[in-house]
Amino acid sequence: MSTNSSSNLVIRSATPADLNSLLEFEQAIIEYERPMEPNMMTSPFHYYDLSEIMQLDNAEIIVAEDLTDNDQPKLVGSGFIHIRKARHYLDHDTHGYLGFMYVDPEYRGKGINKIIVSRLTEWAKSKQLEVLCLTVFAENQSAIRAYEKAGFYQNLIEMRLNLKNP
Repeated sequence: MSTNSSSNLVIRSATPADLNSLLEFEQAIIEYERPMEPNMMTSPFHYYDLSEIMQLDNAEIIVAEDLTDNDQPKLVGSGFIHIRKARHYLDHDTHGYLGFMYVDPEYRGKGINKIIVSRLTEWAKSKQLEVLCLTVFAENQSAIRAYEKAGFYQNLIEMRLNLKNP
């Protein structure tokens, strides 16, 4: 667990007690990204099985928690890393995949995403990973800028042609 000295922000591993808040974060991400994905299901769904990810040895979910109100600490951000197999033609066998990046709208612009990415990067280094990857919608320019500030660069572009509703 680490604390940001300029505030009452704590970055820590997620626990099962955090699951309800994390599920709310996930639904907020889905709703934010819905306009960016024309083929997204309209019925309720989940991007991730967060309770399963919490149990994996090759993954870590972290949260940012605001302790300003000691009686009511508030989760304000999240992210995860999962060790995944790299494409067979790359010079590394595995990489860290970052996902579930979320910061509460009231807390955006305060560097919390950068702190989360930094913590996930530390975890990756502790596992001797050499490469981190993530996916982001091309329309999500604010996220792209945030990831570029953290050192990521655009690498592979996925293109699409919708045959159903061109």
